[in-house]
Amino acid sequence: MAPRTPTSASSTPRAALSRHREERILLAAVLTLLSLGMVMVYSATSADAILDGTSSTAIITKQIVFAGIGFLSFAVVMRMRPTAFTRIAPLAMGAAIVMLAAVMILPPPIVPTINGAERWLIVGGFQLQPSEVAKLALILWIAGFLARDPGRLRRPGGLRPILIMTALLAALIVKEPDLGTASLIVAIALAMVFVAGVPVRKIGLVVGSFALLALIMIAVSPYQQKRVHSFLDPWSAPTGDAYQNVQAQIAIGSGGGFGRGLGNSIQKMKYLPEAHTDMIGAIIGEELGLIGMAILIVCFVAIGAMGFRIAMRARSPSSRLISVGITTMICLQAAVNLAQVMGLFPITGVPLPLVSAGGTNLIICLTAIGLLMNISRQGDHAARPARRSTGSGGDRGGRDGRAREAGARGRGRIAS
Repeated sequence: MAPRTPTSASSTPRAALSRHREERILLAAVLTLLSLGMVMVYSATSADAILDGTSSTAIITKQIVFAGIGFLSFAVVMRMRPTAFTRIAPLAMGAAIVMLAAVMILPPPIVPTINGAERWLIVGGFQLQPSEVAKLALILWIAGFLARDPGRLRRPGGLRPILIMTALLAALIVKEPDLGTASLIVAIALAMVFVAGVPVRKIGLVVGSFALLALIMIAVSPYQQKRVHSFLDPWSAPTGDAYQNVQAQIAIGSGGGFGRGLGNSIQKMKYLPEAHTDMIGAIIGEELGLIGMAILIVCFVAIGAMGFRIAMRARSPSSRLISVGITTMICLQAAVNLAQVMGLFPITGVPLPLVSAGGTNLIICLTAIGLLMNISRQGDHAARPARRSTGSGGDRGGRDGRAREAGARGRGRIAS
């Protein structure tokens, strides 16, 4: 038997240490965001509730319950076998499509109209947002679809089923209307197929086609036109269509570097609509200032960095793609939300992950983080052999150092 090289002998503790460090940083960022969110949701709702003569703890109590459900889901998925994720993907996708269709066909009060949009289902007193479920379902479905036949993308038309499924979900979400979440759905799918090996040229064609469709939708939808106009020139209608944009900018501007102080927001006193949900970032900027906004950004950057590191170290193609999809989902959604709060992007109605009030988004985000932790722990990188130099090919997610099957070449193949 050939003796072990020093590299392979020392790789085990280094790999284990790296994995534990990734998990600690990821959990620290998640818990920081969740704790900050709980404090700020209470701050943004308690005073308003007192003015209305209602319970000041009603919303934060619900948020704590949602967090408990989310952590229960986190614990369950963290202990599942990785192969179970792809097995349940078709069921998750089917459930997401059914719920999105239900939003279109069921009457009030099951499907309430809130701020001109119909995006929610009321089931047993619980307000469910199917588009949030659809994002995670699509991630699992794409990963399972490509894992069953890694060479699919090399064949003509191999990308078509993914495009059709993504377009179906996006179309159902656009109908609500929710162009922001539909755009996130498309971006997540494109990030995953890019890592799987689809050429940039094809991705560019998809992006161009979706951008054209988005422009057409804006041109024919008064709802979307108002949002775009309020973004381009918010001060032209500061008390009309651009009211939310203007109030958010006032909140952040008045916060300065260090903020007014925790609990001292003025804008939450019925000035800023959706202060505890989509616009929670503006309240953070007003009460905690630039420091509070910096904490948000640093935490999401840490989640992104650790998520992509976990993806690079994943042992299987499906795990790698799931990691990329989850990381893109959380970080891109955070970027869009913070950009809209600061007036750098049109108002989309996209919540701030792990921070905004809302049960569905919080539960889905914690479940997704549990999947990332599962993939990190299942990927025992220490057990891998020393890396060997190989030719070009495989996906863009990195190599695991194992020998390739004979003839497994080409850009479209996912490394395994």
